[in-house]
Amino acid sequence: MSNTKIDAVELTRTLVRFETVNPINPEQGCVEYVGNLLAEHGFEISYHEFAPGRPSLVARIGGSDKKLPLCFTGHLDTVPLGHKEWSVSPFNADIVDGKLYGRGTSDMKSGVAAFVAAVIELADELAQGPGVVLVITAGEETGCEGAAHMANLDGVLGKAGAIVVAEPTSNYPFVGHKGALWINAQTDGVTAHGSMPELGVNAIYKASKAVNKLETFDFKATPHPVMGPPTLNVGTIEGGINVNSVPNQAKIGVDIRTIPGQKNEAVLGDLTSYLGEEVSLSPMVNLEGVWTAPENPWIQSVFSLMEKVLEQPIEHKTATYFTDASVLTPVYDFAPTIILGPGEAAMAHQTDEYCYVDRIPQAVEVYKTLALQWNQQ
Repeated sequence: MSNTKIDAVELTRTLVRFETVNPINPEQGCVEYVGNLLAEHGFEISYHEFAPGRPSLVARIGGSDKKLPLCFTGHLDTVPLGHKEWSVSPFNADIVDGKLYGRGTSDMKSGVAAFVAAVIELADELAQGPGVVLVITAGEETGCEGAAHMANLDGVLGKAGAIVVAEPTSNYPFVGHKGALWINAQTDGVTAHGSMPELGVNAIYKASKAVNKLETFDFKATPHPVMGPPTLNVGTIEGGINVNSVPNQAKIGVDIRTIPGQKNEAVLGDLTSYLGEEVSLSPMVNLEGVWTAPENPWIQSVFSLMEKVLEQPIEHKTATYFTDASVLTPVYDFAPTIILGPGEAAMAHQTDEYCYVDRIPQAVEVYKTLALQWNQQ
């Protein structure tokens, strides 16, 4: 085994050319490509399918009884292309004016490519110390399905002393993100002919009352000093079978973002009591928030590094989106967690998604430094 330099930009382009649109295109080919590449350079690989053709990957190198490994994590699934037509091919991975275009370039195949390239280049050094564990997941975009599946498999994820989440941050270090509690709120009624509504019970009227109550729901939570207050948004509403029938069912999609100190189950309980018996609630996504105190020594070391790399002071910031850290950070005994990746957060899920080419090698060097520092301490 010898160290090999991988071109992370070209690796990103290769990964983008795998169509891994969740849930249309299974991630298997893309995940196995990365797994084979890592195996060629001495990493121990295991695959774990949560659905046919949808494996996640755990890769390891090194190990020590004195210190736990450093974890790098990212996902290889992407969101759909959307209804708006792209001006570039979403899977050609074309580079134009310093931008690499394609679905998944920012969210987040550039991040995965960067840390894979970094650890392959350092394989010999990492094999002699605490090393690293790479957790590369499928199904993140629909609620961290791959990570949750592995978390429920005994011993698969092992242990880690700190976590680097390579989600898009323009290589700026974030120290957490809000939790996500997506709820289906359902009301039920009795159908009848639309000309005789007195014979039925209108589920949409019930849903309308619930929506009005949701608009004024009070979390009774003190805002987080960095993340601010929790939020609630009614994102969808549907019901009825046709215009001339009394609807016997209506559904409301509710997106709640929680803050550290809140527990999703407690929020769900409060909301259930608040809306009353006419509304039944069932979670669709239930992910706790992530927060590492910026005063943590390892976080401070990351800040120091990034101040030099970015040539600016680092403020305490958090991501607006959720990540697999919702699952992994608790599994790894609430290890300090940083979100830091080369993609552009504003381009995630966008038509004509792109990442800046020069941020990818910058991320490789950052990840190499973090891995070497961890291995030498």
